[in-house]
Amino acid sequence: MPFLHRVLTALALGSLMTTSFLYAAESSPTITIGTQEVGLAVGYILPHRLTEDHKTKHEGPVFMPSWMITITDPLGSSWYRGQVSVGAEMVYIQFREPILTHGVGFTPKIKYSFSAWDRIRPYTEFAGGPFWSDLTDKIPEESGQFNFILSAGFGVSYFLTDQAALNIGYLFQHISNGGTSYPNIGLNASLPFGGFSFYF
Repeated sequence: MPFLHRVLTALALGSLMTTSFLYAAESSPTITIGTQEVGLAVGYILPHRLTEDHKTKHEGPVFMPSWMITITDPLGSSWYRGQVSVGAEMVYIQFREPILTHGVGFTPKIKYSFSAWDRIRPYTEFAGGPFWSDLTDKIPEESGQFNFILSAGFGVSYFLTDQAALNIGYLFQHISNGGTSYPNIGLNASLPFGGFSFYF
């Protein structure tokens, strides 16, 4: 996956350049109710053919710009102490296999960030919403261009400063039309990703 290697290398170099200009956070970042987060994640989908009916080997780069806002103070008092954020994400997929096609979606999103480890913040997230693609009417698993995309997974944020963080993570992704037409077997994929966020 030369594309993914290039993306990860660029993110690593970008983080080194960023840290040369930004101070390292000396204490745990303070995220309060109303704190907003804008970010960009980049990854590469790898197919999961879960049954014999899943024939398509779909893969390609994914770009996910997002916006979120924190809606709770820290919850809990142990390792699970954390905060809830809600927001929205755009999803763009360039399918390079089985043919060069494209997909774009809009997904409301919810995230729970664990805050007990200072600058290192593990998190879990879930997103889902409408998705349009010119791949899904050309494969046996889906019959139309209008679908829904669901993703769920986990990640880790490392705060370079109180306002900037690097993110890496994994999502399981599902695309199907919700039974609006048939066939509706769906597409499943793993999505490793990396990216960054800014808080204000």
